[in-house]
Amino acid sequence: MLRTSLAGLLLALTPAAAPVTVAASPIPVAVAAYVKHYREVTGLPGVAVAITKGTEVVLATGQGRTAGGEPVTADTPMAVASVSKSFTALVVVRLAEKGTIALDQPVRRYLPEFTMADPRAGKITVRQLLNQTSGMDDSAFREKSLAQPETLRGAVARLRDARLAAEPGTVYSYHNTNFQVAARLVEVVTGRPFAAYLDEQVFRPLGMRHSTTVDTDRDLPASARGHLYVLGRAVALPEPAGFGNGSGGMISTAGDMARWLIAQNTALPAGTVRELRTPSKQNEHYALGWELGVSGRGVPMVEHGGDLFTSTAHQVLIPGSGYGVAVMANTGLAFGDAHTLMRGIVAIIEGGAPEPPSRPAFVTDVLFALLTLLWVGLAVRGLARAGRWPVRRRLWRLVPYLLPVVLCVTIAPIHRFLARGRDAAWIQLGYMYPTFMVWLVTAAIAGVAVVAARLFFRYGRRR
Repeated sequence: MLRTSLAGLLLALTPAAAPVTVAASPIPVAVAAYVKHYREVTGLPGVAVAITKGTEVVLATGQGRTAGGEPVTADTPMAVASVSKSFTALVVVRLAEKGTIALDQPVRRYLPEFTMADPRAGKITVRQLLNQTSGMDDSAFREKSLAQPETLRGAVARLRDARLAAEPGTVYSYHNTNFQVAARLVEVVTGRPFAAYLDEQVFRPLGMRHSTTVDTDRDLPASARGHLYVLGRAVALPEPAGFGNGSGGMISTAGDMARWLIAQNTALPAGTVRELRTPSKQNEHYALGWELGVSGRGVPMVEHGGDLFTSTAHQVLIPGSGYGVAVMANTGLAFGDAHTLMRGIVAIIEGGAPEPPSRPAFVTDVLFALLTLLWVGLAVRGLARAGRWPVRRRLWRLVPYLLPVVLCVTIAPIHRFLARGRDAAWIQLGYMYPTFMVWLVTAAIAGVAVVAARLFFRYGRRR
């Protein structure tokens, strides 16, 4: 078993990882032009891009501005969301290679505090956390719509009343809590806070001076806050309440991500790479914090995307050519800008042309904006005529006015059904469908106001 520390291996890499732009390559110019054009068409406020090949940095740059109006550069800290899972998986696998833990042993052997209301949880192994086959799922544990924890200890503690959706090791299900439990395991077996251990074992050895991992939305630096598109324009908004350490809480920069991508090709032992990139039998496309896919031309890739409600990120490794790419965009999961940009950049690297960018769904926003204005107008008219509502008219005629209220109350479970069990809190739906939710809330308030006014005048006159 390989016991050499990750820190020692990566310290040796640091000099080779220093940023070096390959001036002779046409790729930096083509990618910069593509990103600029994409921003002009879509209105994307800010984006950071890193491209590497072997041990060289082909490009590490930023374009546009942060939510606070500062220029995005290669050193601007931005959210990488679920790209964080690759880092968590690495430190867990390295602990296994040192003999501190064993991937195929039960989690509870190393983390006694990990208990659930389902006795099958005792069989969940460390590997099953990392390849998302633990049996935990949004359908059984609504991780986003429940009260959010403050720490990794709290993230594990709130599982005490939870049950599993499937027998451990039988079904793949992407669930952030798997990686939060894994990060807490790291804390317990090392006796170090997860952020400190990640910094000691990965960030500092690689020279990732601007990278860290945080617990909640409140810990995001100003430069990592993002936007929503509303009526075709980017609107800066704070990230809704959420916990992400271990699963999606990392902050990094284009320059730092370039060092990380280089390390994947040069610093990690072959056994570590093989372990991290071996998928489960339950999902041949998901390994340990990495996904296995192909490019537009069918070339094998190793990747992982990440989504917050106000920002997105994506990383890709192309083992055959030695290229690595990381993209961080400060718009949310409803728009997928980082993922679209990644496809375009990979197309350029492969000698092709990216698909032309398109503007956000402006027509849908306009439709719901007009519906909102219409409902406001109808509410004003209804309130003005409330005193003339016939006393003898039956009360059931008021029911249609309350239907938007019913939809407001049930919109979260409806979304879970349509999204095949994926959980989202009510406020998070506002970030995913902003103009629709504004119309819905307006319609609900308008309906309640008209019903209340009509009932007041009806029964007030009788008294």
